[in-house]
Amino acid sequence: MNPSTSEPFQGLPAGAAPVTCVDIGGTKVAVSVADAHGIHGKLAEPTAKEGDNDALALQIIRMVGQSCAASGYAVADIAAVGVASCGPFVMRDGLIELAAPNICGGMAGKGRGLPNDWPTALLEAPLRAAFPGVRVENDGVGALEAERRWGALQGFDNCGYVTWSTGIGMGLCVDGRILRGKNGNAGHAGHTFVSDNDDALCGCGNIGDVEALVAGNAIPRRFGLEGFTDAAILFEAAHAGNTRANAIIDDLCRVMGRALYNMVATLDLERISLGGSVFWHHRDFLLPKLRAQVHGKLGALTDGVELVPAGLGDKVGDYAALALVTGS
Repeated sequence: MNPSTSEPFQGLPAGAAPVTCVDIGGTKVAVSVADAHGIHGKLAEPTAKEGDNDALALQIIRMVGQSCAASGYAVADIAAVGVASCGPFVMRDGLIELAAPNICGGMAGKGRGLPNDWPTALLEAPLRAAFPGVRVENDGVGALEAERRWGALQGFDNCGYVTWSTGIGMGLCVDGRILRGKNGNAGHAGHTFVSDNDDALCGCGNIGDVEALVAGNAIPRRFGLEGFTDAAILFEAAHAGNTRANAIIDDLCRVMGRALYNMVATLDLERISLGGSVFWHHRDFLLPKLRAQVHGKLGALTDGVELVPAGLGDKVGDYAALALVTGS
């Protein structure tokens, strides 16, 4: 299969009530409405991180209202709200709160520079008070469902979706069953350790985990003093032949590649699709390096395993939330 990156979603069935899609990341929140004619009213804002720990939920409630208005609907017309969010999650009275390292400043402390001291951010309880039919899932799970329905993982029962973006997220499927775990946190391999490091502080409080080493926001923290103040500058320098930039990227791919190999070896996966801003904007440069970290290592587990770009391209986050509230 050669997955297409064209628009896979043409609309809900005729007569179906509209649904709202919410994509929560460490950098931005995006909201849109889907109906029988497609996707409308998309809004995006920087993720709320200041004030009380219900600030993010209040931002989403406001944006849903604005997206509905832009799409010609009243909020009361919405049948369901799908929320694909970065995690991890904490369950409180059966409802999800976020313990997201790139949102909640109370986890790693002032060393990460977030403008709050939240141990968690309220999410599901305020949304359920405002809307019917709310479904909250890890964004890796939502993206995995979307990729299995419309993208590069169609027809695969042992597969994963991995985002390399502000953070590192994963959705995992074994024997046709999507893994969730006791609190919906299965797939948080970004907070595992594959290398020795004693100075890369993750927002979760770990020092030297995968996310602390390679995530998009790790690049300026680790290499900003060398002039690589964001991923775009680092990759531009590498393309120009800067040997230090290329060495940094090789190291990033060694760490990320080991994480991917560990998922393949642990879960016996067939295919992993990759997305997220860091990967997607530099996929032609990164993919061969990542494949080299997996292929040829213990062939009984890795022979035939495919690492591929997300079939939904840079829209996978939009479709992640949609997949949570629409039928197959």
